[in-house]
Amino acid sequence: MKINDKLLRQIISDLGLNAPFVKGQDIAIKNCWHFSTDGNAVDVLFNDDKDFLDGMNRVFVVLQAYGVIILAFSLMDTHVHFVLYGEFEECNRFMHDYMKRTSRYISVRHGERNKTDNVPINYQVVDTAFYLKVVICYTIKNPPVAGIMFNALDYPWSSGPLYFRRAGCWSSPQWMFDKDDLRMSAGMSTRDKRNMMKTRIVPEKDVRMIGDLIFPGEYVAYELVEQLFKTCRSFNFFMCISKEDEVDSRGGIISHLSIPMQEMRQHKNELCYSMYGTESVRTLTTTQRVRLAKALKSKYNSSLKQIIRLSGLVYEEVKNLI
Repeated sequence: MKINDKLLRQIISDLGLNAPFVKGQDIAIKNCWHFSTDGNAVDVLFNDDKDFLDGMNRVFVVLQAYGVIILAFSLMDTHVHFVLYGEFEECNRFMHDYMKRTSRYISVRHGERNKTDNVPINYQVVDTAFYLKVVICYTIKNPPVAGIMFNALDYPWSSGPLYFRRAGCWSSPQWMFDKDDLRMSAGMSTRDKRNMMKTRIVPEKDVRMIGDLIFPGEYVAYELVEQLFKTCRSFNFFMCISKEDEVDSRGGIISHLSIPMQEMRQHKNELCYSMYGTESVRTLTTTQRVRLAKALKSKYNSSLKQIIRLSGLVYEEVKNLI
């Protein structure tokens, strides 16, 4: 990601990247935030690979309107995580705009209107260099922690595959595209760009593409993250030591799952159909949803938050009933 020299100097100062190392002392930083959406608020945000691919491109499109720098992100099927640098109001507007456009996309493709309107958007202040390293690694590790069968650095719908890779390489899309599919957006017509980016106003600058996917290095400042960690060894160290409760203690929302979400969703669909003749919980009454949640809990060893989420209920309202 290209950053102009003036802004780069400000970022280096704010993130303490030029501060001398003093053993035993942490480095204070500013204008850095960890944003996430509540994974208990919806049953699913991204249904399939196309939803995820368009969700990735949407990050690039929305970012063009804001003075925000993305340090790390991860798109999960029920929620999203972003580690952002910038003024809080700008970062907050970026997050709300991204979720608003995601809601519009879901409405057009899946016919579910206003799905994300009431999804809470949470944030944490990231005020030290140590915690910034922790929260970046937590964001990258979120998929395998949730039971998704990907190595954290190869999960395709995040910034994980960008850091400390050989120059010009990004591993994850290789299972999606042929190497010959690498291209630049300059060769596309304006109409094709609009269709691919799902926006009427397309960026003028040329961007690197992998198939129909905008290369995430176009909008993630992975070079700054590498400068923060300094070495691949340090990065791997923080990937190993970063714990969920370190983020949770600052207000992060973490679901400790014993069964992967995709697998539990399939179990939910099957059980819901056997009980009520439908795989969707949207047509069920609250009483029926509670009965479904109780049946899931008795049959499967999974977290209560996950079960309540899949049953289309609000955790705080029913956690004591199930």
